[in-house]
Amino acid sequence: MNIVILKNYDEVSSKASEIVINQLISKPNSVLGLATGSTPIGLYKRLIQANKENKISFKDVKSFNLDEYIGLDIKHPQSYHQFMMDNLFSKVDINLANTHLPQNDVENMNEHAEAYNKLLAKTKIDLQILGIGSNGHIGFNEPGTPFGNETFIVELEEKTRKDNMRFFNSLDEVPKYAITMGIKNIMRSKHILLLASGIEKSDAVYQMIHGEVTENLPASILQLHPHATVILDEKAASKLPL
Repeated sequence: MNIVILKNYDEVSSKASEIVINQLISKPNSVLGLATGSTPIGLYKRLIQANKENKISFKDVKSFNLDEYIGLDIKHPQSYHQFMMDNLFSKVDINLANTHLPQNDVENMNEHAEAYNKLLAKTKIDLQILGIGSNGHIGFNEPGTPFGNETFIVELEEKTRKDNMRFFNSLDEVPKYAITMGIKNIMRSKHILLLASGIEKSDAVYQMIHGEVTENLPASILQLHPHATVILDEKAASKLPL
C-alpha cells in the first residue's frame, strides 16, 4: 500500500488527478471505477479542466460506478446517476453508452445486482477510485460484509445514513438500501486509488492501514491489494504514526 500524505483536500484532489490523467494518457481506452460523494468532487473538477484543455479525452473510456441508492429516481438530485451527470459525465467527452451504474428500482433489486455483476465479470477495471466511510466502509460495503461478496443489495447502517444525511433534508429521506459492488469486485481492479480527507476519517484510516484485516473494517482488505494508493490530507492522517 502506497501512502501519500498531503496538506489539505485541494492537494489530495490535485495528486489524485495527476494519477488519473497519467492513466488516461498511457491508456486512452481505460476502464475506470468511479465513486460518488463529496470526496471525489475536487478530482472530477480537475479532470473536467484537463479535458477542456485537451490534455485527456474520455471518448474511449468505459466506466463502472461503485453503487447506487435503491428506490431513488435516477433523476433525483441525490441519486448517483444524477451526481455523475452533474459532476463529470455532462462536462467531458465521454460516450454515455460506455458509462455503467447499477439499476435501482425496488421490484427487481436482486436481478439488477446479478446483471451488474455479469457486466463487471466481462471486463477488468484499470483504476478504481474509492473513498472511505467513517466506519471503514468502501462503496456501500458496511462493517461485517463478507470479503467474498460480489455485487449485492445492502441495508445501510444508521451511521452511514447519518453521514449522508447532509445531502438530504432529513434522515427519513436517506434511503435505507443500496446496490453496491462487492469487495471481491473491487479487489479485482488493477490499481485502487483511495482518497480521504478530514479528521472524521482518521480512525478508519488508521485501522485500514495499521489494523488487522477484518470484515469489521472493510477497507482493511486493501492491505492485501498488490497496487493500492492511499492519498490523505493531514487531518485524515493525523492518527498515523510519524
